[in-house]
Amino acid sequence: MGNAQSPPADPRFVSASRAFTQNELEELKSLFMSLAAQSQNNAKHISSSVFQVYFGLNGPLGERMFDLATQNRKDQKLSFEDLVVAKATYEKGTKDEIEEFLYQLVDINDDGILGRSDLESVLIAMLDSIFSTKISGTGCNEESMSFEDFKAWCTLIPSARKFLGSLLMHPDPGRPGCQVPRLLHLENIDSSILLLRKEYAWHIGGALSQQELEEWKLLYHSALNGLSFNTFLGSISNDEGPTLLIIKDKEGYIYGGYASQPWEKHGDFYGDMKSFLFQLYPKAAIFRPTGANNNLQWGFDQGHSFTCTTFGSPSLSKTGRIYPEVIECWGVIKGSQKENQDAVKGTVLDRFKEDRHMLNMVGLANSSE
Repeated sequence: MGNAQSPPADPRFVSASRAFTQNELEELKSLFMSLAAQSQNNAKHISSSVFQVYFGLNGPLGERMFDLATQNRKDQKLSFEDLVVAKATYEKGTKDEIEEFLYQLVDINDDGILGRSDLESVLIAMLDSIFSTKISGTGCNEESMSFEDFKAWCTLIPSARKFLGSLLMHPDPGRPGCQVPRLLHLENIDSSILLLRKEYAWHIGGALSQQELEEWKLLYHSALNGLSFNTFLGSISNDEGPTLLIIKDKEGYIYGGYASQPWEKHGDFYGDMKSFLFQLYPKAAIFRPTGANNNLQWGFDQGHSFTCTTFGSPSLSKTGRIYPEVIECWGVIKGSQKENQDAVKGTVLDRFKEDRHMLNMVGLANSSE
């Protein structure tokens, strides 16, 4: 009798293995053995429950990720080969391969159609994981989304894209898509008057770097400081970091912008491609610079908001006219930023042209200051 031959290796596993270094494969093998030992199946496979607990997943999203990782075998057994193939596609694939995986992931019903109910289930699971609560609006008005629609949605909701793209990492405070900055304000301020909730901060933070997600401090609030441009400037005159301007208008819409650079003396508007606009309610979206030129609209007594080619954004307000009810400004404290800033450089009006520029872009620059 001849020697029994080993079954041929799964070509998907062979190809996926090439995406990892030998050290990475050994670490994956150690992880697999540890989780398999907890799964009470002779340490040959990882069970769904152990998989979901380790990666911090639960409910429909966790079940769907396990199904994809096991290539939809429905046998509740994740092999080492499955783990390598899933992580190779999910973490080492091309941008399109990763987004195709995510598109299948959020198709919770596994019917080949990404519907609104699928997306809402994913968002509920996502935000339950981070906040134990929900965020208003999904950014999706359609009953179903094509793959191209989904990729566009990921661009508008980068925090969701970060979260969905890190699910096969062990959950810890630095896991992408899970970080929420600490919101700092004076103790005597009633937090119920603040526009910036933790859910909104998570949404905005999806467009920012890790070092910008540590602490944000309240610099100005119109209910406390008065609704005037000069008062606004005076309230933020000692802060030199990036800022977030948030507006709630009389229609109840909430939106704003992020100014990336500290204020310095400039002869004209300035800024860089890190600045962006955002919607918070009733829809949630981020609008990054497109690189196109834009003729900026200056408001007077109230303000205007129009389709903006600079950021590819629609009108942020409901009617195109802005009647502000509340305005807030938050300073973004970077990890490397000093707590004690140097003396203010230049005059107040010279130093705040970028924030004036941001006010202008959301239609609130006031020439009657």
